[in-house]
Amino acid sequence: MNPLSLLSFLLVFTFQNPTTEDVILLPESFINTADPSVPEGVGVGAQKIKCAKMYFDGTGKMLHKKWTYWQGPRVSASLPIKWPLVGDPAGAGAVISSKDPNPNAAKGLYGSADIVTKDKFRDFRAHVEFFVRVPGGNSGVYLQNRYEIQILDGDSTTHGMAAIINEHAAPYHLYNGPGKWNAYDITFRAARFKNGVLSEKARCTVYFNGVKIHEDQEIQQVWGGPNSGIDGGNDEGKDITDTPGGLKLQSEGHEVLYRNIWIKKLNLKESSTDF
Repeated sequence: MNPLSLLSFLLVFTFQNPTTEDVILLPESFINTADPSVPEGVGVGAQKIKCAKMYFDGTGKMLHKKWTYWQGPRVSASLPIKWPLVGDPAGAGAVISSKDPNPNAAKGLYGSADIVTKDKFRDFRAHVEFFVRVPGGNSGVYLQNRYEIQILDGDSTTHGMAAIINEHAAPYHLYNGPGKWNAYDITFRAARFKNGVLSEKARCTVYFNGVKIHEDQEIQQVWGGPNSGIDGGNDEGKDITDTPGGLKLQSEGHEVLYRNIWIKKLNLKESSTDF
């Protein structure tokens, strides 16, 4: 008898002759645990998707090869990057800590020791995993070194965890909390220009721990002033330029860990980032 015939027989027999002890354990091959609504490569521990490049694999070699300090107006850290490599508190291998020893970073002065990819991007998809060590931990992931997806434990406002900062709040209950790994999966489309004039604002879609929280949201401006990122000092962040930028991680005096960072360059013709 083939497996499907056997399974059908067992199911029919059980439903016709039920007892409290009847338990059928299905082979794994019959069980589909995949959620078809979640794209490939999304969530904590997600593998790099096809054509994406790894930007942090747990090694100092890759950190120093592919990242640098952002040379913004407040930078006071100097190369080589001094973000500590530490053991993964919830797994194997090494991760990086945003707690740069720079005195200004220790005071919470963002922009003094932020790190950014050497590669610059327009449209892209990115995967970033982070781990907040203690309650109140603060950092941020900057798209194109402009637009911050916030990391702030304990805050569910538009300035809080997983928010497109100061514009769109995120459902806080999706956060795994301090002491656990979390993941952002982001598709970003850069602002568009015609004859040097802004014609379409930047936009993004964000998954937080495997759940879509921001769907093709237009981003209005750069927040935080000139020390925050590219164009932050242009008309209070409203005057965006057609300049590509890297993926930036913020150092603000807190210990937030990062691992498994990969990015795929895209060329999004349509004005949509949904995935």
